[in-house]
Amino acid sequence: MQSLRVTKILRMGLTLALIAFASSPALAEKPGKAAAKKAAFDATACYQCHAPIKAFHADGKHKSVGCNSCHDGIDKHMGDAKARPTTKVDPAACGACHAKQFETLYTMNWNKIARSEKSQATGPSPNPAWEKLMIPHGFTKEHNVPRSHAFMLMDQFVVDRAFGSRFVPKDGWQYLTQPGGNFKVNDMVKDQYPDNADHKPFKPGTAAAANPVCLSCKTQDHILDWAYMGDPAPTAKWSRSSKVVELARSVNHALNCFFCHDPHSAGPRVVRDALIQALSRPEKDTLWHKDKDGAKIDIKNLGVRGHTRKIALLDRYDTKLQCGQCHVEYNCNPGTDLENGKAIGMGDQRTNHFPFKDVTQIAKHYSDLKFRDFKHAITGAMLWKGQHPDVENYYNSKHQKAGVECHQCHMPKVKDKKTGKTYTSHWQTSPRNYVKETCLNCHGDWSERQATYVMDSLSARYQGKARKAEFWLTRMVDKFEEAKGAGVDDSVLNPVREKHYEAQINWEWWTASNGAAFHNPEAAVDSLNKSMAISQEAIKMLEDATAAKRGLAAK
Repeated sequence: MQSLRVTKILRMGLTLALIAFASSPALAEKPGKAAAKKAAFDATACYQCHAPIKAFHADGKHKSVGCNSCHDGIDKHMGDAKARPTTKVDPAACGACHAKQFETLYTMNWNKIARSEKSQATGPSPNPAWEKLMIPHGFTKEHNVPRSHAFMLMDQFVVDRAFGSRFVPKDGWQYLTQPGGNFKVNDMVKDQYPDNADHKPFKPGTAAAANPVCLSCKTQDHILDWAYMGDPAPTAKWSRSSKVVELARSVNHALNCFFCHDPHSAGPRVVRDALIQALSRPEKDTLWHKDKDGAKIDIKNLGVRGHTRKIALLDRYDTKLQCGQCHVEYNCNPGTDLENGKAIGMGDQRTNHFPFKDVTQIAKHYSDLKFRDFKHAITGAMLWKGQHPDVENYYNSKHQKAGVECHQCHMPKVKDKKTGKTYTSHWQTSPRNYVKETCLNCHGDWSERQATYVMDSLSARYQGKARKAEFWLTRMVDKFEEAKGAGVDDSVLNPVREKHYEAQINWEWWTASNGAAFHNPEAAVDSLNKSMAISQEAIKMLEDATAAKRGLAAK
């Protein structure tokens, strides 16, 4: 009955829309006289059915931008509601007006090498510690330092852990000569197995760990066909449980502009559903809830296609939330239920989940959620796998408390050399590439060399602590293997497994982060020291139990 009622309402709205559309002065033609100038688009007819959009568009900065600027096929849609217009999801649609922002989005950073694994000897989480601590997780197949926003979808397609070597660059390694990332991904890659949608490793040394939720961090090409939380819905083409290969074949653009900018009002917003769910949790337990200066949010349901689809409008730009759509710890994969030991599949909402909490809270959060990512191959401990909790680390840091936002360091205001006009650079990169526009804005008595010296020194301090934490963690794993071989029973091993979980979090939280050394250096050092202490406690338990077992055996 409800769906019938909705259908009737839509038909009524469409009838009104057609009347308004047909009588629109902007569309009236004068026979025999060519128009000197193309008439402005009259959105009155569109508003008849898309009432929520009117509230954004009519009073927003984009009120003079016609619907036909971002949608094709409007004429057919007006005649047949089922003939939906297409929406331009390519950032180039925005770049037609916002030329400098578009240009800088695709600025090449030649210092960010492609396929540079974090587990290299000089990486954030070097081997042999990385393999031993993460075995058998898919991230042991390939775990790379990120290049840029523009490349993140392409790099996801070809990384060894995502699609099992299904997608390969059409031009082989020559694809790396493509600067900037301004291309359609499916124009750049070849699907080696186009006749099937099997998601499996096709070559040794690869994994098939990609899924629709993890792709949602890289692109929102599918935004109109994805229900809130990725829940399956008859009117939504894609869901958490969709075949990820089919979804991958349908998307092309990394980091669409409308992740952060509402296309109708030009105002700030967020679209990632799991973040919106976290911000609206009744527990009010996120870092944002405790941030008295954080942006206010207004959650809107735009599910006019028949399924719930939410966005959250912000009362000001708050890049902790906007960057926190992706630069954040979130769960985007299957796992294991701690309560019953059963597998958690993509049908479970826990596979699309944002804690939005800091490192001191995360262990309890996932225990309360009854979720673990993987079972360690040596200790058997049920462990968590981090994503990239950059925003959570930044909360409560000295810079954040001083009111500095993410964009002020990573996407600062710069001057156009030709026109002298100021605009926001969308070359999201390290502040060391923008020292004058970032660090020296506040630290005016510093030189550029002094600023980079501080960054390098903080990094050196952090890297030393991270290596120490890795040593003690790997030592604990080795001692565990020794104890198990000596016959130490689970009355000792199980408490050690819990300590492994805690120690691993306080190490891997930081190796999974970008800029961990700078975002909150005090918190990083404290957490890594905590990891060491927990590992050492576990080692003592194992050594004592092993010695006791061997002493008994000797008798």
